[in-house]
Parts: sequence; C-alpha cells; structure tokens
Amino acid sequence: MSHPTTTTVDDRIVAAVLDLLRSRGASAVTIESVATLSGVAKTTIYRRYADRREMLTAALAPLASPPRADAALGGRQRLEWVLERAVASVEQGIGFGGMAALLTGEDDEFSELFRSVLVGYRRQVSEVIDEAKNAGEFRGDLDNEALIDAIVGAYVAEYGRHGHVREWRQRLFELFWPTVENRSSI
Repeated sequence: MSHPTTTTVDDRIVAAVLDLLRSRGASAVTIESVATLSGVAKTTIYRRYADRREMLTAALAPLASPPRADAALGGRQRLEWVLERAVASVEQGIGFGGMAALLTGEDDEFSELFRSVLVGYRRQVSEVIDEAKNAGEFRGDLDNEALIDAIVGAYVAEYGRHGHVREWRQRLFELFWPTVENRSSI
C-alpha cells in the first residue's frame, strides 16, 4: 500500500481496516493486521483508538450518512439513487468480506457495529423513497424496507452467481420501476 504525503495517519488506518474487512472479513481486522497493512505503528493506533471496536467504529462511521439526493430529482432518478445507495454500504463500505461476516455471524462485535451504522443509512435511503411517495412518483403503499432489502439481496445474489456485478443496475431498474411507479399519476 502506498502512502501519499497528503494521506493522514487516520486515513491510512481507516483504509487498512476497510481493505481487510472487504477482502478477508471482519475477523481479519486486528490492531496488528491494520498496523502491518497501513504501515502505522501499533502504539500510534492505540493512541488514536482504545481498541479494535473503536477502530472499526471510526472506519464504519462514514457509512452512516449517504450523500443526500437532490430534491429536484424525478421519480426515475430517485429510483436510480435508491439503487446506488442501497448497495453502496456493501460496494463502497464493508465489501463482500464484511457481508460474509455479517451473514455468517462470525464476529458478533462487527455485526453489532455494522447493524447500528446501517440503521441511520437505511433511514436516509427510506426518506428519499418517502419523498418520491409524497411527490406522487412512487406508489404510496410501497414498503420502503422491502424495496431496500430486495435491491441489496439482488446485488448479493448477482455477485454469488457470477463472482462480479456488471450491468446490474440497469436490469434492476427495469425490474423495479414498474413495481414502484405510481401509475395513478400517469
């Protein structure tokens, strides 16, 4: 791992935590492994984080707040935003290594931390769905949680089938748009 001069020690630690989590799972994230991968001394890590839990919390914290959707988006663009954000916590966050740890329950501490982060993240995605409902763009009876779960589930299934995810968003959009679209406003 290269260390550009503009990268802070904290950035290097967080990058190492996420790299280990994404590639090898939650159990691979230890103070020792992060020190080795980041090139930051264990003593420096311990000065910043009391333990592994604090270090994981710091790495996962940015996942709690997805970028806000532009209020001017129309219904189709809101669904595209929801698709992007629903999988970003995996794709740009914990990766499939972290997802495997979450699904298998291999690391209770990590699972608890990630689930607590996920609450806020999903709340913000759900608010965008509510905005689309209130604007008459999505069906009013749409189950926000089921939509988010279906998107993430389809993403994980696609990766499981192929070992990668390509051209998935457009196919999923075409599948979900007729399901979420408020046809009474047409």
